[in-house]
Amino acid sequence: MDLKETRRRGSELENAILDAAWLELTENGYAAFTFESVAARAETSRPVLYRRWADRGELMLAAMDRAQVLAPVEVPDTGDLRTDVVTLLRRINDARAGFAAVLSAQLGEYYRETGTSLADVRNMLLKRPGNSMTLILDRAAARGQLDRSKITPRVLELPSALMRHELLMTLRPVSPEVIDEIVDEIWFPLLRDSGALLPPPK
Repeated sequence: MDLKETRRRGSELENAILDAAWLELTENGYAAFTFESVAARAETSRPVLYRRWADRGELMLAAMDRAQVLAPVEVPDTGDLRTDVVTLLRRINDARAGFAAVLSAQLGEYYRETGTSLADVRNMLLKRPGNSMTLILDRAAARGQLDRSKITPRVLELPSALMRHELLMTLRPVSPEVIDEIVDEIWFPLLRDSGALLPPPK
């Protein structure tokens, strides 16, 4: 047994494996993603992985989940709805742009193998869909800036969905200008037209 394996136990060993799995996935894609390749990169043995994950798909999702944990996105609270949304999108862009390349370019074999789609993987990874935007909108409603009853789940998700589309189409981080356009030219006019965006108090 490798000496490195004897020194690592519990969460330390598991995190080392997941970090190795993420690197293997981003560098070589799911087609070459095997327990053997991950074990070799993590300097451990295949049985250690088999004791924790049933198959390579389960290991992949666990690695992606950990990668998200290591790139947290703090929800802004500036007191202004537009500033909060733009700041959130920029933080997501900075922290998670690399996920777009993995989800679109590296997981083709996973989608074929499991019969799933990009949306399925995203839903499996998102434990609380829309949570950050929900928090921002709830705060804005408490300040009297929004009528939350007029914002549907689809409208709530729109800014993130448009930015995600841009990421997936270009496989590059979204420019600040495009983020501003999403908020100012699409989302805010939609909020105004629906009556969700309330006028400032006199």
